[in-house]
Amino acid sequence: MAEHEHVRVAVVGSGFGGLGAAVRLRREGVTDFVVLERADSVGGTWRDNSYPGCACDVPSHLYSFSFAPHPDWPRTFSGQEHIRAYLEHVTDVFRLRPHIRLNSEVKRMTWDGEKLRWDIETAAGSLSADFVVSATGPLSDPRIPDIPGLDSFPGKVFHSARWDHDYDLRGKRVAMVGTGASAIQIVPAVQPLARNVTLFQRTPPWVMPRMDRAISGAERWLHRQLPFTAQVRRGLLWGIRELQVQAFTKRPNELGAVEQLAKRNMARAIKDPALRAKLTPDYRIGCKRILLSSTYYPALAQPNVDVVASGLSRVEGSTLVAADGTKAQVDAIVFGTGFHVTDMPIADRVVGADGRTLAEAWKGGMEALRGASAAGFPNWMSVIGPNTGLGNSSMILMIESQLNYLADFVRQLDLLGGRAALDARPAAVAAWNHRVQERMKRTVWNTGGCTSWYLDANGRNSTIWPGTTTEFRRATRRVDLAEYEVLRPSAQPSAVADESAEAAV
Repeated sequence: MAEHEHVRVAVVGSGFGGLGAAVRLRREGVTDFVVLERADSVGGTWRDNSYPGCACDVPSHLYSFSFAPHPDWPRTFSGQEHIRAYLEHVTDVFRLRPHIRLNSEVKRMTWDGEKLRWDIETAAGSLSADFVVSATGPLSDPRIPDIPGLDSFPGKVFHSARWDHDYDLRGKRVAMVGTGASAIQIVPAVQPLARNVTLFQRTPPWVMPRMDRAISGAERWLHRQLPFTAQVRRGLLWGIRELQVQAFTKRPNELGAVEQLAKRNMARAIKDPALRAKLTPDYRIGCKRILLSSTYYPALAQPNVDVVASGLSRVEGSTLVAADGTKAQVDAIVFGTGFHVTDMPIADRVVGADGRTLAEAWKGGMEALRGASAAGFPNWMSVIGPNTGLGNSSMILMIESQLNYLADFVRQLDLLGGRAALDARPAAVAAWNHRVQERMKRTVWNTGGCTSWYLDANGRNSTIWPGTTTEFRRATRRVDLAEYEVLRPSAQPSAVADESAEAAV
């Protein structure tokens, strides 16, 4: 980076959120921006998660940008390699590479109230920006639980999002810790190779069949020749999920019929009543993320797989001990234990107007105006911020709504003229958060009887959006200046003086 470099906008992260923000900025005529990426390539979570069997559980034609349709998805549910290739394609088509700074992890960003800018320290140097878009995403920093004795384990240990492709699992005794979306894909992929797989299951998930298939050449040809057919396909996928939202948010008791479908899915593959009992959840479906797989239960039924219906408690050499006392000798431990979602590490690196970090401001729980703006952090917005997650649809829809908000934020700053910044009013943030939390009270995520990663340390749901994607798009269409305080430099010259100076030059 050039010494004392200054840009109008700095985007942090190059996953769907960061690349989408870059495209939207260019469409708004903003070309003075950089995308700061800590890794050596773009892709975000679809770069980091390369474990065997990694794929998306949202249909391909819905899990892509509306402004960058892809007619050649090979399967109805795309694998990691196809999604990563799509993001590389978006990067090239929209000419984003000149803006991207790889190996530039953000170490610190501090608001300068006098200059109305963010001073940013990265692994590759320093720069400043008028505006920051934080698109680091909630699924970027793996969480490995603090297990007594883990440091002394003599075998191999890694997280699903940091897969060691140089370590051969063939013939090994493998422990899979966790039963989330990654684990149910990893177990079927590893089971045929491993000598034995021991699954440590703290809580069983609800698993529905994954209706995946290859998309035929004829379908792809049709989508290429008649693009509106792909739009219709996307619209149908979206509409079905919009109709489902009522059950999740207002009528969780109606989900009982879906539970019966999930139980039948299990019964088809799991004939052992004792194993079925271990795998049957005791909470309402939807409370935790509903998982999709047609291979998970068949893999668990294999003779070289053991299901321990208890979480991992401690490690004694090569022996893993569960909370219920069950022991297993293993050669490798794979953690599918999720990410720092409600305590995102980036929050420790953002210092706001009053000298507090974002993590300190969010000590009682994450909250941001319309999922974007935190009080005391001017000209800063998050993509996939607090209460923007979904339990049943595509996050790309939410990202694009936030990009609308970003675009209008930039327009409002232009309309204000001169040097200006917008800082979300604490009362506006509190009012928005109150409305969200009130709506959350009756949702399945709060009433379903489970403990999930949707909830923070205080038991508050600071992750999920309790409504439809249509509602969120409506709520983020425009920036309401009444919800913000307009900041100016203490000695900023008038707009007329600025124009006179420019004319003189």
